[in-house]
Amino acid sequence: MPSHTTHQLRPSHLIHPKYRADIDGLRALAVLSVVGFHAFPNSIKGGFIGVDIFFVISGFLISTIILNNLEHDRFRLVEFYSRRIKRIFPALSLVLFSSFVFGWFLLFPDEYKQLGKHIAGGAGFISNFILWRENGYFDNAAATKPLLHLWSLGIEEQFYIVWPLMLVIAWKQRFNPIIIIILIGLMSFLLNLIKVRHNMVSAFYSPQTRFWELLAGSALAYITLYKLDIASRYKQKLIQLLTVVIPADMQTTNNKVFNNLQSLLGVIFIGVGLVVITSERMFPGLWALLPVLGTTLIISAGSQSWLNRSVLSNRVLVWFGLISFPLYLWHWPILSFTQIIESELPTTQLRIFAVLVSILLAWLTYIFVEKPIRFGGNSKQKVLTLIILMLVVGCLGYSGFKQDGWSSRLKERQEYFNYFSNSAPDWRYYHDAELSKKYHEGCDFYDNEKFIKGSPTLAPRAKIDNVCYQRDYQYSNAVFIWGDSHAQQLYFGLKTYLPSNWQILQVATSGCVPDTNANEPSKTDKCEQSNWFALEAIRKTKPNVVIVAQDLGHDSSSIEIIRAKLTSLGVGKIIFTGPTPHWTADLPKIILRNFWENTPNRTFSGIDSSIFKENSLLEKNFSQSDKVIFVNLINFFCNKSGCLTYIGNNKETGLTTFDYGHLTPIASEYLAKKLLVKLVVGSQ
Repeated sequence: MPSHTTHQLRPSHLIHPKYRADIDGLRALAVLSVVGFHAFPNSIKGGFIGVDIFFVISGFLISTIILNNLEHDRFRLVEFYSRRIKRIFPALSLVLFSSFVFGWFLLFPDEYKQLGKHIAGGAGFISNFILWRENGYFDNAAATKPLLHLWSLGIEEQFYIVWPLMLVIAWKQRFNPIIIIILIGLMSFLLNLIKVRHNMVSAFYSPQTRFWELLAGSALAYITLYKLDIASRYKQKLIQLLTVVIPADMQTTNNKVFNNLQSLLGVIFIGVGLVVITSERMFPGLWALLPVLGTTLIISAGSQSWLNRSVLSNRVLVWFGLISFPLYLWHWPILSFTQIIESELPTTQLRIFAVLVSILLAWLTYIFVEKPIRFGGNSKQKVLTLIILMLVVGCLGYSGFKQDGWSSRLKERQEYFNYFSNSAPDWRYYHDAELSKKYHEGCDFYDNEKFIKGSPTLAPRAKIDNVCYQRDYQYSNAVFIWGDSHAQQLYFGLKTYLPSNWQILQVATSGCVPDTNANEPSKTDKCEQSNWFALEAIRKTKPNVVIVAQDLGHDSSSIEIIRAKLTSLGVGKIIFTGPTPHWTADLPKIILRNFWENTPNRTFSGIDSSIFKENSLLEKNFSQSDKVIFVNLINFFCNKSGCLTYIGNNKETGLTTFDYGHLTPIASEYLAKKLLVKLVVGSQ
């Protein structure tokens, strides 16, 4: 352990590590990866690992500063936090306030209310906890959250608050910091591995499952400062092997060979991560080791290794590294607001323009906001002013949240908006339209009550209603609905229009596609429990017809497996429904934003065209027969003129979808009356 040096004269300023241009280049790689992922998610699928690169860099630099100053008895918590405030608050408060202003003119009350909550969370550095209680980072609603990206800043700031205090206490107690780094880092990493399997959203946003990434940088800082020869034994063995394949005239010194190899290996790790890690992976989990180890190897290789010196230290990357923080802050709100305005994924040209605007704003912020505040005089006054400014911005956001997004901004559209308002904590449309009753959510293993209260869980409910799965033989026929929430939406129409001698059974759980591989009950996985229970109920009740329905992910091979399974259970007729038309935003908001004055009965504007390709492929490969039927919901709701927006003469009560693709009760009735009942009853 390093010695604890005592000085009689205690200098007032912290010692900072020597500037390394290659680390700014690494910052550039991180931020450009994230920007690329957000702007072109289908091309740069693993770009979000740039955040993990940032975590390691932050842990390395912060721990270097703390440990070095503790060693020289120059560490002051007040000065440390003052510098953090001058580094982070200027650009952050500017972006938060700008989002507040833009949101005033562009967002509907529920969106503005949510933005207000996120502004307050961003100002208080608890965005990760707020987003944790909402949907995931990769879900469909993510694109309409202009401050979604602040989750990572929340984790960093929480680390900055806790970590210096822990190191100071350890130092004063003469406890070796590396032991703390290793113990906490291992606990965090193991917790990450456990959580990611049971609740990936929690693992993604929780500081406890992310701190190991910053602590990897902390461990490197300690090794760099005090244990320079920690890997010497392994270096020598590796270099001996390298001398066999590397000509002598290409070797300058043993250390250079090793460092160049480290840097190259680090770049390979990050490159592989960018290619193979996608939103479908269980992340962070083990996959996060690729960017974390890659970044650690690159930094530890030193500024004089070839890649660090020749590539990462070039002027273009260093420039992007210098503006990386404001660029990270600006790019996502601009892309998000652009998508909100367009009501769909913007064109490639528009996204490129949004990125260029972000770069320009980042540079202007760096030159005219960051640099003057960070490096000018009057430090105490600046810090106090920045704290007050951040409090004001946070209060503005919180006020917007408490005032329900100041709905009076949209007076003439307020009644329509109120009718379809369906955001936390009120879930107004859900309650007013009685969706729980009309879609028979008593047959759903998902604990929707906990979700509405802001405490979602993947564990299934203990039981569902008896009427969902117990055959009543006063009915001569029975139809069984199996699937997810897109199966639930069929219940109301069938209940209304099926003949009185038909019983409706249902096991349909939100977010759970039908799967025949569920061979046993589960107390931890709602989908496994739901599918197992559904198959058992079908086996016991022997329904005449089973309707299999789900949102997305329809696959011909899985449909064939389900058909074979249900046939073996004695089901006479199986109906598979295709996807409903999907809108790129909630249909009520598309109408409010684009068609308020003249609402078309049908339109293709705002429709997600990718769903048509999936549906066509599904129908093409489907083996249709009298006993196995495919219901093309796209063709039912859409024709050459567009997809149906509302039924009848009222664009409020007749709307076909209350969100991106779930049918309203009136659309459920329309589907059952015009098509589904005929297919179910058939020749019965």
